[in-house]
Amino acid sequence: MPLSLTSSQDSFQSRFFRMNVQPPCPPPRLLELGRQSLLHNEALAIMALEELPIELFPPLFMEAFAGRHTEALKAMVQAWPFLCLPLGALMQDHQPHLDIFQAALDGLDVLLAQEVRPRWWKLQVLDLRRKTHQDFWTLWSGMKVSVCSLLEPEPAQPMQKRCRVEAQAGLKPEQAPVEVLVDLCIKEDTLDETLSYLLKKAKKRGKLLHIRCQKLRIFTMPMQSIRKILQVVQLDSIQDLEVNCIWKLATLSRFLPHLGRMGNLRRLLLSRIHILPHTTPDQENCVNQLSAQFLNLPHLQELYLDSISFLEGRLHQVLRCLNTPLETLSITNCLISESDLTYLSQCPSVSLLKDLGLSGVNLTSLNLESLQVLIERTSATLQELDLDECGIMDSQFSALLPSLSGCSQLTTFSFCGNPISMAVLESLLHHTMGLSKLSHVLYPAPLESYEDVHGTLHLGLLAQLHARLKQLLCKSGRPSMFWVSASPCPHCGDQILYDTEPILCPCYLPD
Repeated sequence: MPLSLTSSQDSFQSRFFRMNVQPPCPPPRLLELGRQSLLHNEALAIMALEELPIELFPPLFMEAFAGRHTEALKAMVQAWPFLCLPLGALMQDHQPHLDIFQAALDGLDVLLAQEVRPRWWKLQVLDLRRKTHQDFWTLWSGMKVSVCSLLEPEPAQPMQKRCRVEAQAGLKPEQAPVEVLVDLCIKEDTLDETLSYLLKKAKKRGKLLHIRCQKLRIFTMPMQSIRKILQVVQLDSIQDLEVNCIWKLATLSRFLPHLGRMGNLRRLLLSRIHILPHTTPDQENCVNQLSAQFLNLPHLQELYLDSISFLEGRLHQVLRCLNTPLETLSITNCLISESDLTYLSQCPSVSLLKDLGLSGVNLTSLNLESLQVLIERTSATLQELDLDECGIMDSQFSALLPSLSGCSQLTTFSFCGNPISMAVLESLLHHTMGLSKLSHVLYPAPLESYEDVHGTLHLGLLAQLHARLKQLLCKSGRPSMFWVSASPCPHCGDQILYDTEPILCPCYLPD
């Protein structure tokens, strides 16, 4: 047969490619050699970007990033052919030097400096979050799937050709700002160099560059530095905020105007806010100001208040402006009064709770009838209940059991660190047998497992009592329910979990 194609064969081949069936990809090794060859000459690589097919951009970008080819990296950011550049996922695998990070931002800055945006410009989002788009670089590098399987629906076109197509179509460049997505954790006295450089670029470009932060963690940092950052961040982008600073109320009041502008906030944790021994009118005004901010947070679903010294007698004052039902309310390591507990049981925003936590709240001297009412109100939705270290006695706990037995959605119940007897634990087991979704119960070492009034735990006795509960679970048809005891180690104070056999704390083990 002659080597030339017949007309019918030629027609068939034309139909084959019109159907958008791609020819086989070159072996991954050949692609890798091509990338390395380009980057040996950065000037050549930059010139080649205009003719580079889309599918070669990600692997070439990875080579430039890992090899610290700053000029090539800067040019590739400007020529990036996708809407999003997930730089954060790449930074997680290759801890970048500051110059690499700066090169990427400089490339973006060159684009933003142009008065008229190039028609080929596609980049709209620079994603610096490290736990998103995890598979983007792996897939495009060809490690898991063929590069050809990830092509866009239309055949890849060199950049110049794409520009001509868009020019002929008369498309107008997008005027929306480029968004930088980042999760911030502020925990130093001074800003680190990468964050400082990002803030500098955002301040320089103003409305052309928006920093959007979904998660913000604030630890020890001067308020002046915190406010400097918040002035640049798009506050309506924050959905998850943690403030873990030892602040006085006066310091908190300087932060509250920023909190009120976080209109899409869904989760808020405030920790270690202190009030001076003698309450002043200004401090009372600050508490009211905090409460008023909740009116500006219509999407708030989870509220965590930890080690807040001014809650006692003021819980109604703090929560009264909540205008949507909460899914999670956690009040931990705080002092509250009986009137606070009464208000909590009546608060409109807690009737649909899924998670209630009162760990570290001393309830020993309080009448728990209000807590019983609260559990009954949330019995149709409550999934997790945490009453660790509340000082609840046998009589108080027994009064809660009928309410607990009605929590049809309860999956986890923890009440470690309370002085409870074995008889009450057995009663709890019987009251909760009908809760089909309850799978995890963390309970304290019963009083009978201690050797003396000084609280010396007898591991052998604890093992026997735990085996007794396991036996009762099997007889009740719930052998898979996970009942675990937790108690502090007598030597180091760390919490230890005990299953069927006692688990020794590491402090017992020889070095």
